[in-house]
Amino acid sequence: MIRVDGVSVAYGAVQALRDVSLEAATGAITAVLGANGAGKTTLLRTISGLATPRSGTVSMDEVVLTGKRTEDIVRVGVGHVPEGRGVIAEFTVEENLRLGAMIAPGPLGEALAQQYEWFPVLGERRKQAAATLSGGERQMLAMARALIAGPSVLLLDEPSLGLAPLVTAQLMHTVADLCSTTGLTVILVEQNARSALRIAERAVVLYLGRVVADDEAAVVARDDQLRQYYLGMVE
Repeated sequence: MIRVDGVSVAYGAVQALRDVSLEAATGAITAVLGANGAGKTTLLRTISGLATPRSGTVSMDEVVLTGKRTEDIVRVGVGHVPEGRGVIAEFTVEENLRLGAMIAPGPLGEALAQQYEWFPVLGERRKQAAATLSGGERQMLAMARALIAGPSVLLLDEPSLGLAPLVTAQLMHTVADLCSTTGLTVILVEQNARSALRIAERAVVLYLGRVVADDEAAVVARDDQLRQYYLGMVE
């Protein structure tokens, strides 16, 4: 379980998170939703150690993550797939995966084979430069690069950004399947609220750095006020 307790984060005079508390259950998908500027990306960056809170703590099970270096947070089992994918375009698919596998448990060959099983298209393109991949394939590569390190928690920041609806649906299916078959804990940040709510067990809605809703995903999806004013889901 990831627990965020009373976390506030500021960039200079800009308050990005304001006393945010939430829990992401083990083996489940927790969607974090909200408009641009709501604080969603800052929340993930704080969990992974890329942003330092002014107050509050983040913990995973009994391990306090706040104050740890990002590389140490990765080592205790937190993987982070940032917005924009961030794969190295000049490297091949396999070279990108090898970077992620530097702290992978077990033999490299087995770790690579597992990712190619989960993402068959990456196996087909393993010798191709990442620059030649489609947007959806690059997102799969970014996810596989995080997963190959063997995390128990995966932070996904806007995985559907810039992708066609069919590709988005395929990615969401993959995330849900990984969660159900491996027990992976997922915190999914998305502006595409419909896609996220379809696969999440719980949903947290942020607005201007504050939590305005924290409930079962199905309950949030049915709340007309949340859908209209905070999620932009107008029928």
